[in-house]
Formats: sequence, C-alpha cells, structure tokens
Amino acid sequence: MLTQLFLLAATVPVVLGATYSLTDNYVGPSFLTGFTHEAIADPTHGRVNYTDQATALAKNLTYTSSDTLIMRADYTTTLSASGPGRNSVRIKSVKTYTTHTVVFDIRHMPQGCATWPAAWETLESDWPASGEVDIVEGVNDVSPNQSTLHTSPNCTMPDGRTQTGTVAAENCDTTVNGNAGCGVKAPTTNSYGPTFNANGGGWYAMERTTTYIKVWFWPRNSASVPSDVKTSGSASVNTGNWGTPTAYFPNTDCNLASHFGANNIIINLTLCGDWAGAVFNSDGCSGDCVTYVNDNPSAFANAYWNIAAVRVYQ
Repeated sequence: MLTQLFLLAATVPVVLGATYSLTDNYVGPSFLTGFTHEAIADPTHGRVNYTDQATALAKNLTYTSSDTLIMRADYTTTLSASGPGRNSVRIKSVKTYTTHTVVFDIRHMPQGCATWPAAWETLESDWPASGEVDIVEGVNDVSPNQSTLHTSPNCTMPDGRTQTGTVAAENCDTTVNGNAGCGVKAPTTNSYGPTFNANGGGWYAMERTTTYIKVWFWPRNSASVPSDVKTSGSASVNTGNWGTPTAYFPNTDCNLASHFGANNIIINLTLCGDWAGAVFNSDGCSGDCVTYVNDNPSAFANAYWNIAAVRVYQ
C-alpha cells in the first residue's frame, strides 16, 4: 500500500507556482510596434483576407486608443464568390517567449456564426515541433472556451488532473484525431462568445514552465480575480496564489521541454475554415459557411476583439 501511495504521489505532483516580473506590457498603441500584422494566406483555410498593418489601419480593422486595441473583420462589404475572403486581422508578437506567464485582459471577443477567434502561442516556422498553446479559442458562438495543446508525437495528458475544466481529448499529437489536440473545456459558459461579451469579458492567463502549462480564466465580475491579475500594469504576479487552473497540462506523459520551443503570441480572427466551417451547421448556423460570409457583411458587426492589455511576465 505504501508503494502504491508513493507511485500515486509521484504521478500527480503538487505544483505551487512561482513569482514572475513584468517584461512586456502591450497596451493601446504599443500593439502596433510590439506586434506585426500578418498578411498571409490563412493556414486554417478560412474565408478571410488577412491585411497588413497599413491596410488594417486605413480601413479601421485595427485601431488603438491609450488603453484599447480593436481588431475586427470587415462588416460592410458583400464579397464576390470568386474574389478574396473577408478582410480580417492576424497579429503576431515581435518577441518570442519560452518559460513565462502571460495575462490577457479582454473586454470583447469576436462573435457570430462562422467566426473562429483565437489567442494563442506558437512558432509558425517550426510548427508543430515548437508546440502550440491555444489559450482562447472557439467557433460559431459555441461555449465554453477550449484551451488546447498541439504538439509533435509522443505527448499525451494523464487522467485525474487537478483542474476545473473538463477534458475534451488527451493526445496532443497533431498527426492523430484530425489535429484535435489535447483540449480542456472551461466550466462556465461566460468563458467564450456572446455570454463572455455580455459579462464585460474577463482575464485569461497562461503559465508555461518546463514541467507544466496552466491556463486560468476569471470573468470580469468575479470576486476571485487575483489582485495582481486585475491591476493594470502589475509589476509582478505570483501564480501560486491563483488557485486551481481551468486547464492543467503536466509533463507526466509529455516532455514539455522537448515539445515546446520559443513561441510568438498570436491573436487572430478567421471565418469558416477547418474548424468553424466543418461544424457550421451542427453548431446551429444555417446554409453554407462560405456563402454566409460572402453575402452577409452585417452579420460581422460584432466580430471584433477589444483588448485592454496583454502582459508578459518572466
């Protein structure tokens, strides 16, 4: 019995967190210098045309104030079926990060049928070898949020993890299960989509170490939001005080140090594509996803990010 207890303790370690210092505080105009607009073909095959920064600013798809970043899809133009997709925005941090904590203060995320917003980290030039952490992601307004890892082979997650979310899948390998990754669904509907927006948004945070990756979510009106999370420009954070994470990805069955390298932070909005388009009808959206995007510009009036800050701690 003592041996069994020892083995159980060894496979479900107690991880206490750590203190990190602020290294990058992206707020308002600093998003325009700290991030680049990626005018690239959408890797997920969405019905979007990602614009460069000059175009995004000229068309008001991106604009900033002292404490706000707005990123949105075009919502005024009817598209030709033979032309490019709906103008949208995808930004990537100039810097890359390895072990760190990042806090996203989000007031509003894109909503509507066909939408597929994401806030995540990866290294595009070395995907999936350098890993991918999806912090905020969902499609077609279907709650709750799902946080997911995508990796090269031989990375799985164990049962019985200490987290508030629900396991969606355990194999993180991009070559299996249609690249579903090892996802965890948040426990509350206000973690994503219209319910998130109606509640004023909230805070997402991700801590990455060589032994675990954790994701937390706190709604805007929650009494449990840690003071170092909700304080604008907080000089340091102590993840040991943040409580049980929404999603917990330990290294018990995955060598995180070898599956994750230096990653950029990416925030984007695509439409339809490999996920949102594939489940468009089953999610309660009618018709053909691409046709819907082409013909209904006003449907994307609420397809925008309103981000107060992204803060990185190391």
